[in-house]
Amino acid sequence: MTRSWRRSTRSWRRWTAGLLVAGLLAGCGADDPEESAGITVVLFGDAEEIAGYRTMVEAFEKASPDVDVTLSPVATQDELMARLTTAFAGGAPPDVFLLNYRRYGQFAAQGAIEPAQSYLDSSEALDEGDFSKRALDAFRFDGSTLTCLPQNLSSLVVYYNADLFRASGLTPPKAGWTWDDFLASAKALTRDGRYGVGVEPSVPRLAPFVWSNGGDLVDDPNRPSTLTLTGSPNTRKAVDWFLDLQLVHHVVPPDAEEQSESSEARFLRGTLGMYLNSRVAVPTLRTVKDFEWDVAALPVAPGGVPASILHSDAYCMSAGRPDHRGAWRFIEFAMGVEGQRILAASGRTVPSRLDVARSDEFLKPNLPPRSSQVYLDAEPHLRATPRTASWSRVERETDALLEEVFYGRVGREQGLRQLEEKIRPLFRDPPR
Repeated sequence: MTRSWRRSTRSWRRWTAGLLVAGLLAGCGADDPEESAGITVVLFGDAEEIAGYRTMVEAFEKASPDVDVTLSPVATQDELMARLTTAFAGGAPPDVFLLNYRRYGQFAAQGAIEPAQSYLDSSEALDEGDFSKRALDAFRFDGSTLTCLPQNLSSLVVYYNADLFRASGLTPPKAGWTWDDFLASAKALTRDGRYGVGVEPSVPRLAPFVWSNGGDLVDDPNRPSTLTLTGSPNTRKAVDWFLDLQLVHHVVPPDAEEQSESSEARFLRGTLGMYLNSRVAVPTLRTVKDFEWDVAALPVAPGGVPASILHSDAYCMSAGRPDHRGAWRFIEFAMGVEGQRILAASGRTVPSRLDVARSDEFLKPNLPPRSSQVYLDAEPHLRATPRTASWSRVERETDALLEEVFYGRVGREQGLRQLEEKIRPLFRDPPR
């Protein structure tokens, strides 16, 4: 048993133990409205992003002086999950919290979230047609009723060092480039202590390649009962292509080097040609002064279709609160044109409001990336992972096992077989 697996298991046990308590108490405790003034908003983000949220909160309070907002940020999504678990277990959840669609399922299954659908339907400030349908659908836990309101719309993309491409005699990536083009570029960029690609071995990174090749991660996206990484020829071909980047072609930093320096740090230092991430990377990449960089769409499988994975976080309201009016007023402002423009200026967010996403505030901020249209062009090709109560746990444990295979700690066939066997029971487990 490896260290990464043990760490994952220990952290998961602590986390699920908290969720068990939260499931029993969620919605049971509520503050007396006379004892609480204003609302509390819990969310995650780096320093640049949190600064954007603070600016938005100030603008909201100026527009709505009768509502005081206590902004309670944390740095990562894992910290956010721990904060929410503790808050629900203590009977005092925040009025509003920002959560990724791949993690909200267990809270929705426990009835801990106040559905947003009726609030949106009766809103005079917002209309469902303002937003990306794909982002909205990811937050319909029952398939029809909107649970939370998605704040952003991002996708997995390729960040590339334009200077290295030119120095290597490579043509910059273009829409429709193929896996072969991608691999050829990665090989040409890998030399003299430099690597062609930085990508983490995880479900969100693997999924777009599987979908592009006509495969799927699970047997039934609506009611998944097992992973299908080896059962489908199209899926298996994509899985092997992804693993080969490390195990055969060696265009990705090996285990020891990735542990000593992350791919993001390597890209910032100019020793990584391409880096796969979502829009979350932009504020940090904008600190680069020594070279030119830009963004491109993911490559397409031979004979396949363009595909990427949705990256989206939404504002959710805690159920069991005595009054949601202040919380909804904040969400209305945050999801309005002004609120979305403020966050777009931070660089981190692709606005889920399509009118703001298509505006010069997002597309032409006089800051890199120059090709921000790439995020909007990806919108028709975005897919989401399953909306189930157990998906967060499935993904967490799959990532730990996939990492073992990707870095060659276990054999490919043995590792993939064990992965499917170990993950299958998690689909049957009730949410904890």
